Amino acid sequence: MAQDSSHPAAGTALITGASSGIGHEFALLFARSGYDLVLVARNRSVLDGLASQARDEFGVQAFVCPKDLSVQTAPEELFRELQQQGIAVDVLINDAGFAMQGPFVENELTTLLNMLQVNIVTLTHLTRLFLPPMIERGRGKVLNMASIGSYMPGPLMAAYFASKAYVLSFSEALSNEVEGTGVTITALCPGPTRTRFAARAKLTDTRAFRGTLMAAADVAQEGFEALMKGKTVVITGFKYRMQLLPTPLVPRRLLAHFARRYHETPSDQGVTAPSWATAPERSGSSHAAQP
Repeated sequence: MAQDSSHPAAGTALITGASSGIGHEFALLFARSGYDLVLVARNRSVLDGLASQARDEFGVQAFVCPKDLSVQTAPEELFRELQQQGIAVDVLINDAGFAMQGPFVENELTTLLNMLQVNIVTLTHLTRLFLPPMIERGRGKVLNMASIGSYMPGPLMAAYFASKAYVLSFSEALSNEVEGTGVTITALCPGPTRTRFAARAKLTDTRAFRGTLMAAADVAQEGFEALMKGKTVVITGFKYRMQLLPTPLVPRRLLAHFARRYHETPSDQGVTAPSWATAPERSGSSHAAQP
């Protein structure tokens, strides 16, 4: 991305999942802060519109790169395309991801494996590709999208919760590894947020997504501020930070019980839970996290 001498960019931010939700809001935040953009998602037309908005409103440059990140070769293709364009990435926002609701044995297998590819493998692959050049330059930032579901097992969303536990652990370990290099790693752990996430995962009829939800712009703002400060982990929203405080003291079997209750749909509620998930509810203990 050739720089215009009249526009000294703050850097270049690569954002996956930029077509909607939190990723879209991250793109606007970075553009507003003077960063050129690399926008990655499947929908070219939406990305083109976002790129035009960034150029017109904020005077930054925006490179549109449509990719299906469930395809194993997508990260390498993206990395090579940016190399060919001479684009150095200063900030990597691994926002892309999705969830599935329902008993694990009933999850459609291809979709399940695609989810794990996007949530875990692609995130890891992109980080592995873009992190070394950052370390060589002595500066850079990576934000990985985790979840408050990272902190517990999640019956009826078993693979999704496990994928986010991976993201949190991976990010915390990398943060330790890159200390002193000028590069920071941040894990963003949002709770339920008003995006298309819930509809895609068939979660709109669950307790987790009824009531007041955080706005995607607010989640992105908290994540952006934490990233710029070099924080390793940020849990968005005071309510969710308070809910998670006692988590280390609660037996994980009980955490699984509450997580299941929050992610049941009406059709799930008639199904008898396995014996290990039927712990009695205790007053004041309903602090189950949602993705």
